[in-house]
Amino acid sequence: MRLLLMSDTHLPKRARELPAPLLAELPRADVVFHAGDWVDTATLDLLESRCRRLVGVHGNNDGPDLRARLPEVAHAEIGGLRFGVVHETGAAQGREARCAARFPDLDVLVFGHSHIPWDTTAPGGLRLLNPGSPTDRRRQPHCTYMTAGVEQGRLTDVLLHRLPPR
Repeated sequence: MRLLLMSDTHLPKRARELPAPLLAELPRADVVFHAGDWVDTATLDLLESRCRRLVGVHGNNDGPDLRARLPEVAHAEIGGLRFGVVHETGAAQGREARCAARFPDLDVLVFGHSHIPWDTTAPGGLRLLNPGSPTDRRRQPHCTYMTAGVEQGRLTDVLLHRLPPR
């Protein structure tokens, strides 16, 4: 199974549209994760129309229309792995222990908010992934998203993709 992970798209405030390389990944993905801060419902509508399966949550910048359609925390079982998605996880210091305590039944937690790519494993084995933002790099050198695979109950080929400058 092929996974596509994104967060913090902030459309149309930070960009007018999703980057072409990210859109090209949509038909290749079996599951697309979005960890919140969509800002507009048009992006949700677009992903729902183009994705085989979409697992998303609302973020702190999402208004009532998005909050009505998306949960704060989402869960999905994919290829034998238990995934969770949430927008905010708090400060970087202590994140692994805090998330492992909050989500003891997960194998992988996808999160956003910081726009800073993150890939670590908590004690106990919880994998934490933040794909950064494909549209708002903030203090990062590049806008980013992630892809990964699931094979035989294992997360494989986790890759951070850097997008060209706009």
